[in-house]
Amino acid sequence: MNKDFIRQTFVGLKILLVMTVVLGIAYPAAVWGVGQVAFHDKANGQIVSQDGKDVGSAIIGQNFKVKDPEWFHGRPSAAEYDGLASAPSNLGPSNPDLLKAIKERQQEIARTEGVDVSEIPADAVTASASGLDPYISPEYAALQVDRVARERNLSASAVRALVRDNTSGRQLGFLGEPKVNVLRLNLTLERL
Repeated sequence: MNKDFIRQTFVGLKILLVMTVVLGIAYPAAVWGVGQVAFHDKANGQIVSQDGKDVGSAIIGQNFKVKDPEWFHGRPSAAEYDGLASAPSNLGPSNPDLLKAIKERQQEIARTEGVDVSEIPADAVTASASGLDPYISPEYAALQVDRVARERNLSASAVRALVRDNTSGRQLGFLGEPKVNVLRLNLTLERL
């Protein structure tokens, strides 16, 4: 064997070992540590607790079904709100299956909320790209106020105030759209 070949092999193995320790152990541990210290809530999934019990995540939607009229309902989910199956339906805007599902959702919401189909916002009948969107538009939340107030024997103005209090504005004042976190809104509603 050539001495240079043996020396280069050992140098390569040493570099591999050092880089494995630095990039495979030390760097991930440092990033994890900074996340835990500086961004503890965000680094751990933004878990929402009520009365000392974890009830969900602020960043993953939950299934508040249309057949549960006392709750605000979230967006439809192509993944059935399963975090392990996060995905869109991958159906295009002219796909007959998607169009049929949207029409069925529109009819159900129109019947449940007592409104015309033309008043239903798009986020009420279409799933998000992840299938796990925890937010709805303020317009969709407003559409549900009368039903929730009626089912919970509350005034519509009190429920409207809850929606207003649980509405987040645009990030940095100009990014994205205003939104309502359905889990937080429903938990606030439950605390009444």
